[in-house]
Amino acid sequence: MTRIDVVLIGAGRMGQVHGANAARTPGLRLRYVVDPRPEAARAMAAATGADPASLEQALTDPDVGGVLVCSSTDQHLDNALQAVAAGKAVFCEKPIDLDLGKVLAAQPRFEGARFLLGFNRRHDPHFRALKRRVDAGAVGALESLHIVNHDPAAPPPHFIPTSGGLFKDFTIHDLDMARWLLGEEPAEVFATASCLVDPEIGRLGDVDTARTVLRTASGRLCVISNTRRSGYGYDQRIEAFGSAGMIAAGNVSRDTVQVLGESGATAAPIARDFPERYAESYRAQIAHFAEVAHGRATPASGYADGVAALALAEACQRSMREGRTISLQETR
Repeated sequence: MTRIDVVLIGAGRMGQVHGANAARTPGLRLRYVVDPRPEAARAMAAATGADPASLEQALTDPDVGGVLVCSSTDQHLDNALQAVAAGKAVFCEKPIDLDLGKVLAAQPRFEGARFLLGFNRRHDPHFRALKRRVDAGAVGALESLHIVNHDPAAPPPHFIPTSGGLFKDFTIHDLDMARWLLGEEPAEVFATASCLVDPEIGRLGDVDTARTVLRTASGRLCVISNTRRSGYGYDQRIEAFGSAGMIAAGNVSRDTVQVLGESGATAAPIARDFPERYAESYRAQIAHFAEVAHGRATPASGYADGVAALALAEACQRSMREGRTISLQETR
């Protein structure tokens, strides 16, 4: 299979995940690693057979056909714009940016670009199986969704000020899943939230526990449950309710072994964190990017999906602040 050379921008936590997957994906060759920290670029390059490079060197190489944007969130949009301007296929970690105005202003520059946004849960085999069954009418006409997204433990406080807040950093995945599964755009949003996990998160101006309700124009509903701390693992579940029944995608355990005794039943724990739970979806996402880069597939989630999810996240923030339902018309 012909391989396309790609460059990884950012050798941090997500860069290490996506860079390693790109190095193993048929149809791709990780050629360069770019990071402002030379030691990080060298370490990632050595681990994957790539070369450390400057961004200019990587983007001006005519053999480079793709770019993985895994830099810090405040650099996503600029890096993606540079890669698109250089004529490369682009994979970009979510969100495109934390500022909806900047994202909307830049949207015309992405018209016609081969751009894949990193909403990896669309590539999760369990959620994809649920969507196939819903779309096939297995539970009749879809009426409502329940999405559970609970982290095992709160992040360190220093993460909070640059995260964009719970809705833009965390709930944004669920907002994208809701759009993907509902089959129509949410028209109204109501969100309420508290700081129940770590008082320091509240002192820094954020929340750590939230409930969000989305309503489409036809009346379909989605309830999203979020918390920064479950206390029992990385809880990721979806339930879809229709006119003829319900369908659910449950948590993934490390094995299916159960032990039953006089004191009750025990089973293997669920995934500890997102790298473990979504490892398969991250691999599938980069395999899909290879198809996009080769021109054999249309991006499963593009720039417009990033705009829509960010607009919903901002509507959630506004609803929480104002204590009322927000019409998406108000955000346009």
